[in-house]
Amino acid sequence: MSQATRILTALVGGIAIGIAAAAWSPANALAVTAVTQPIGSAWLHGLQMVIVPLIVGLLVTGIGATAEAARAGRITGRAILMIVVILWSTTIMSAFVMPLLLDLFPLPESLSTALRAALTTAAPIGTVPGIGAFFDGIVPTNIVAAAASDSFLSLTVFALAFAFAITRLPSAQRAILTGFFQAVVDALLVLIGWVLKLAPIGIFALAYGVGARTGTAAFGALLHYIVCVSAIGFIVLLAAYPVGMIGGRVSLGRFARAVAPAQAVAISTQSSLASLPAMLKGSVDLGASPATAGIVLPLAVAIFRATSPAMNLAVALYVAHWLGVPIGPAQLAAGVATAAITTMSSVSLPGTISFVASVAPVSLAMGVPIEALGLLIAVETVPDLFRTVGNVTMDTAVTISVSARSDHGDGAQEISHEISHARP
Repeated sequence: MSQATRILTALVGGIAIGIAAAAWSPANALAVTAVTQPIGSAWLHGLQMVIVPLIVGLLVTGIGATAEAARAGRITGRAILMIVVILWSTTIMSAFVMPLLLDLFPLPESLSTALRAALTTAAPIGTVPGIGAFFDGIVPTNIVAAAASDSFLSLTVFALAFAFAITRLPSAQRAILTGFFQAVVDALLVLIGWVLKLAPIGIFALAYGVGARTGTAAFGALLHYIVCVSAIGFIVLLAAYPVGMIGGRVSLGRFARAVAPAQAVAISTQSSLASLPAMLKGSVDLGASPATAGIVLPLAVAIFRATSPAMNLAVALYVAHWLGVPIGPAQLAAGVATAAITTMSSVSLPGTISFVASVAPVSLAMGVPIEALGLLIAVETVPDLFRTVGNVTMDTAVTISVSARSDHGDGAQEISHEISHARP
């Protein structure tokens, strides 16, 4: 049984047993939560304890890898610029569309009330600052205090500045520091792997409390969550088609036919990396030169997650809606910035790790409790399908768009130069 299946089984089993226990004896069912709640909270704390060092390490190594790629030449520079524009654009889209979806199709108030009562430890983090306080606190005065208080936006600003400073060091010193942070990230991933092995226990304990307190409302809320967050991923997936058509100068039908095999691989494997050969063939079929596709596609797979910032922000906004946490313009701006910035650092992580490492900073930056993530991670399989298919489709669109502007004139000499300097 795969890890995702075990986690989902634990979620369904915990909610079902909680519902059954409450139907048999409500008082005794709630009494049991005095044992299950601390177990679930302890598991969740195990994930929370690694978030700060993991995000700092990922930002340093991610910025370093991106800077190295950008030095390779104009083709990678064009690709990275297009990637950054798409990431920020889709994140801003999510900031407007997700609240609109929740207004048009809100979670029923009865479900919201029951779920808020079930997540007894979830409380808004800090106060709700205004615009002035937002800008006043964006640059940390004490980085240790920012990390201790989960001030993720200011922590991200420092980590970004530090990462870019490292890229200006001589190569020997740069290699030492990036190697150190890569080792820190690798060690933390091992630790997270250990915590996730206990996920069925922790999620079962959390789910039992939700089931005992909310009954079948829990299943309805999780279904509502899946539909809303997946809708954001679907919008990004659809946006890849006009990007490919306009940027790559191809027709809709031709782009759709060429990218379909890669999408099929993405659905079956939920892996952008496994879809790389099919993406390469589709890009070449659409007119990209093999040399340009061979530069841009591996880069896109390594640093580009088109759907991630939009869907990560959508998850945080959904949890805020779920728990009744008010989100003002300052919180929304913090969420957009954190989602867009941290996305390029969360590359090549397993899905469950990526979910926690990517969504938790966005939630914390907005003052949204992250206790609910322990339950939502169990149903991430369905939204993750939209994440992967959307990423694969947008990777192909970016590749043919860059190729359309690079494969001419002195492009052959430029491509040859970049291939000679490409990193494995």
